[in-house]
Amino acid sequence: MTRETPASSSNGSNDGTDASDGQAETNGERIDNRHVCRDTGREQGLVGTYDIWLCRQSFRELAREIGFRKYD
Repeated sequence: MTRETPASSSNGSNDGTDASDGQAETNGERIDNRHVCRDTGREQGLVGTYDIWLCRQSFRELAREIGFRKYD
């Protein structure tokens, strides 16, 4: 089974937006209000403090490299 491409808009402009799902894409990058993990792409369990945007699993792996210290 092959997937057919959606029909072009009637005005012929290709501005990188897709009106069917409300998300705009520019050069493959997602431009919307949702944040995802920079490492795994997950949307749940994000650590957004200081604009880190890593899921909690990735944060645990990378915390020391970023400069965080674990206190006892």
